[in-house]
Order: sequence, then C-alpha cells, then structure tokens
Amino acid sequence: MNLDAALELLARNPQAPLDLAEVALGLARDEYADLDVDAYLGQLNAMAHEARRLVRGPLESQVNGLCRYLFHDMGFRGNVKEYYDPRNSYLNQVLERRTGIPIALSAVVMAVGRRVGLEVEGVGLPGHFVVKIAEGNHEVLVDPFHGGRLLTETDCEHLVRQATGATFTASPLSLQALPLGLIVQRMLNNLRGIYLGQEDFRRGVHVLERLLQLNPRDASVRRDLGIGLCRLEQPGKAIDHLRYYVTEAAEADDIDAMKKLLDGAERRVAEWN
Repeated sequence: MNLDAALELLARNPQAPLDLAEVALGLARDEYADLDVDAYLGQLNAMAHEARRLVRGPLESQVNGLCRYLFHDMGFRGNVKEYYDPRNSYLNQVLERRTGIPIALSAVVMAVGRRVGLEVEGVGLPGHFVVKIAEGNHEVLVDPFHGGRLLTETDCEHLVRQATGATFTASPLSLQALPLGLIVQRMLNNLRGIYLGQEDFRRGVHVLERLLQLNPRDASVRRDLGIGLCRLEQPGKAIDHLRYYVTEAAEADDIDAMKKLLDGAERRVAEWN
C-alpha cells in the first residue's frame, strides 16, 4: 500500500474501505524505516487464526472470547505509567510490547476482530477511545485500554468524566462509529501532541505533514507546521502555512503572535535574497 495515496483517498472519502492495520503500519514506517508491514499483517492474521476458536456462540460470548485471547492470553494492556511514550501510538510497537494507548489497542481489537469475521468499529469518546462490536441491531461496547472490559452507556459517561472532567451524554449519535479517515487523524493528533509537547519538531513536522494530507484546510495544522518549520530554521517553508493561518483564522486569540512570526520568517528569507 502506498501511504501517500491512501491518505489522499481518505481525504476525499473518510469511509474508504482500506485496512486500518495496514494504514497504521504505514504511518509507523515513517518512524521505523525498516518496518516490514507484511510481517506484522501476517502476525495479525495468525492472531486471528488462534482467536477464532474462542469466538463462538452469542455476540457477548464471541466478544468475551476475543477479549480473553487478546487481553488474557496475549497480555495486551493499557500503558498507564508511560502513557505519553510515543511507542504507545505505533502499531508495530504495540504488537511487540503488548501495550499502548486506547486508540492503538482499539486498532488491535479492530484488526484481529475483523479478521475473525466480527463487525468491529472504533468509537471516539472525548478523551478516550473504545470499540463496539455489532451483530444485527445488537451492539457491545468494549474498553481495550482497561483489559477489554465490557461497557454500558453509563460506563462511557464515567470514562469521559474521568478523562476530561466534562459531562458527556451517551447516545446513539455520540457513540456512533468513526470512519477510518477520522481514526487515522486522531492517531496522528496524538503523536502531534506528544512530539510538539516534547519540542521534537523534526518528528512533529513530519506528523503534521501527514495530517495536512488528510485535511489540507485545517488551519491549526498549518499554524503548527509554520511554527515547527521556524523552529527547525526553515522559515521559507513556513511562510505559506503561516500566511494561510493568519488569513483563515483572523479572529483567533493567537493571531497577533502568528502575524509576528510570519513577519519574522519573511524578513529572514528576504535577508537571504
């Protein structure tokens, strides 16, 4: 799979029928250049083959069997102590280390579950990520970060309150499945926050460039790209992004600071010519 082509397709159609695992592994190859995507896809296929013997009976029994395999037999778990370790966001590392953040562990459940034949979708709660597994009109919510426990709607409301402090009302609308394009965007935004928070602008800029492929009109991505490129001493590449931001986000609270940064970038480039 060509990742550039996949992201461009998802930008046009967020519901494009691509394999989440393959896209996530493609993103991981940006950081791990020697990553063998086919080998990890083979590992997921082998896991699904092993899990299939446990995925039987009514829907709850199938879900419990899948979760038993992933979280008991295989030992996948949420990384609470080192939550912001970027390895928790890369699918290859999650498969190797058996630990990750909610969306990455959800990706494992989705990848294995779908290969078993289950209808597994991602649900992006505010501050948390879970999956739901459906059969007809019946759905079961699962929290991969907390050992694959089954969730009620009230549980989801408590999870959001714990993660964000905000009130959340669970409903069919708020618990609807996210399309692949938005899942990938959320994965990249997690890395964006980690790398920019660590002032690792080289990696941060690369993640932002991937985000821009998914949503070329996202002004905040253009702003952060401009900032990151300036910090990397590349003001020429930053100018167009900063110009876009000051034009499209003219009422933003940080607009004066961004205008100042743009002016500085333009002056530096002018000095070189």
